[in-house]
Amino acid sequence: MSQYNLVSPPEGYSAPGFFATSLDKVVGLARKNSIWPLPFATSCCGIEFMATMGANYDLARFGSERLSFSPRQADLLMVMGTIAKKMGPIVNQVYEQMAEPRWVLAVGACASSGGIFDTYSVLQGIDKVVPVDVYVPGCPPRPEQILDGFMKIQELVGNESLRRRYSPEYRALLEKYGIK
Repeated sequence: MSQYNLVSPPEGYSAPGFFATSLDKVVGLARKNSIWPLPFATSCCGIEFMATMGANYDLARFGSERLSFSPRQADLLMVMGTIAKKMGPIVNQVYEQMAEPRWVLAVGACASSGGIFDTYSVLQGIDKVVPVDVYVPGCPPRPEQILDGFMKIQELVGNESLRRRYSPEYRALLEKYGIK
């Protein structure tokens, strides 16, 4: 009896001595395990995000060791907290400065829908200025919820086709937000 347990290979073509898969899957695997988030934290959700980066929850184990505070070096925009209407164009500008491919995670009730602040000065969800990929509910959300949202982004990144970003549907979505 062998001391090693053999497992079946992942989806692809395999034979003794080699394994082949599609380029989409290899690129998706590399992208999903090397996401560089840009935290855009304005209030209490930012404090919960700090806990997520700490030793107890450790976002780094998911491949996001390096936080980027430069939009040009980030591929995930994490908007956390209340966004005033005056900040909407800034969030849009930060998003536009990010290189493709890029994703957005709206953390907390305020970033998702304006939260309890149904006033003239608060943006009622960042999806009014940038397309959002994953919403994390809560006021403020626990670190476990932020990790779950991040894993949903990883799932999306890993399964995304390389050609999706060049599709007419994606271009139409960006034009809807006024992004070229």
